[in-house]
Amino acid sequence: MVSAVFHSPSEASDALKAEKALAVTSATATGAAKVPKVTPLPFDWSGLLLKVLPPLCGFGLLIGIWALLTMNSTTFPTPAATWTEAVKLFSDPFYQNGPNDQGIGWNIWFSLKRVALGFGLAALVGIPMGFAIGRFSFINNMLSPLISLLRPVSPLAWLPIGLMVFKSADPAAIWTIFICSIWPMIINTAVGVQRVPDDYLNVAKVLNLSEWKIVTKILFPSVLPYMLTGVRLSVGTAWLVIVAAEMLTGGVGIGFWVWDEWNNLNVAHIIIAIFVIGIVGLLLEQLLVSVAKRFSFE
Repeated sequence: MVSAVFHSPSEASDALKAEKALAVTSATATGAAKVPKVTPLPFDWSGLLLKVLPPLCGFGLLIGIWALLTMNSTTFPTPAATWTEAVKLFSDPFYQNGPNDQGIGWNIWFSLKRVALGFGLAALVGIPMGFAIGRFSFINNMLSPLISLLRPVSPLAWLPIGLMVFKSADPAAIWTIFICSIWPMIINTAVGVQRVPDDYLNVAKVLNLSEWKIVTKILFPSVLPYMLTGVRLSVGTAWLVIVAAEMLTGGVGIGFWVWDEWNNLNVAHIIIAIFVIGIVGLLLEQLLVSVAKRFSFE
């Protein structure tokens, strides 16, 4: 141990301060060598509860009102009776007892297939037409009055035209899907093309780009969010229309199944079909919303 001799109190005070600073520096250096433990964030149960609880309350309210209204009813089924019938239906959804007696799974499948065909044809025609309308003012002035005239027409008004032309119920239903789902894709795509900044097109002119390059490199990336919005609106409309079209045309499909169950006075099956139609439509909508978010510029 080395003893130090200080000639004045100020020297002793300065030495004491220096010793304390050295001790703090040593402690800091020693602590810095140790890796601090990272405490994981707790799971956000409150956020999950806020997302799940309101929908559950809404469904609970609907079922509660339904149960109260059908408590003493002899014609309208209760929620419990409807659930029992749903379990029976979905225990074997793909049975086949003839062309007009098939499980609910087959009916949903045939309806989705008709929607896919009509919707796909509408996309093949409507999206390029929307690009042409938005890109060229002459085509816009030529086709806009026709679109404004035909778009408000009820989709089912086109069904007799399809039956007369195709002489068959199945292509007539696909034609109805086509004609009702083409308008949102045309309009949204055309609006997207018209909202592309002029600076982009001016640069294309300076670079002397071909029309194909302008469409693929400039217009398509800019218009994609608008186009996907039109696609989302179109598929919702198509799924709405196919149910009504199948009620009128017959055959196999969820719409025909609803009408057939009404003829059999099976109200429980009609209610099940309503829920199935809503769930399938919701899934289609959410699928396209997720695709639209994936390609959004935001």
